Amino acid sequence: MKPLTSATAAILFHRFFKEVKASDYDEYLIAASCLYLAGKIKDEMIKIRDVINVTHNTLHRDSPPLELGDEYWSIRDAIVQAELLITRMLKYDLSIELPHKYLLYYLKSLKDWLGNETWETIPIAKSSAAYLQDFHHSPEILKFQPNEVAVCALSLALQTYGVQIPLTEEGDDSQLWYHVFCKDLTKERHWNIIECIMEVYNKDAELNAL
Repeated sequence: MKPLTSATAAILFHRFFKEVKASDYDEYLIAASCLYLAGKIKDEMIKIRDVINVTHNTLHRDSPPLELGDEYWSIRDAIVQAELLITRMLKYDLSIELPHKYLLYYLKSLKDWLGNETWETIPIAKSSAAYLQDFHHSPEILKFQPNEVAVCALSLALQTYGVQIPLTEEGDDSQLWYHVFCKDLTKERHWNIIECIMEVYNKDAELNAL
């Protein structure tokens, strides 16, 4: 699945559970339906059988793919019905603006700003893209504008590798480099978004420790 499609599925998932009581619905079923629906939205041919196999394997590790029997058809029908439910709960508004296009623009602009040597030796683009994609695992992403998310993922990548933007000073609020891209992004909101991105990795570490 392409990054834009999986990101779309994540946003659908978070938007759905923002509208309902989480305990009333099976999260795995909704997740499977969001994956299938996102494939339709982004014109990526996601086979429902593949979605079923991934869902079944997630719930039953090391099990073989389902045969075309009663369990398979039951899951298939549930995914299709859940897809209709998701669409209704979102009031048929399936338009989603993702931050990826903003990040691409910012990266292209920053490449000329930083110079080829820095760009080729430090994985700024790869890291910022990873931060951006991983942030879609958190429902907190719904609180922020796509361009804000993109610039903060980029900012986190720069901080990770200690890269200083030329002609700027960290302590000078009048020279905040990201205002070139997001003029209304305050310093406090900038740090809030970065903390939300980092929290994704904190929660992942906690889950892995269980």
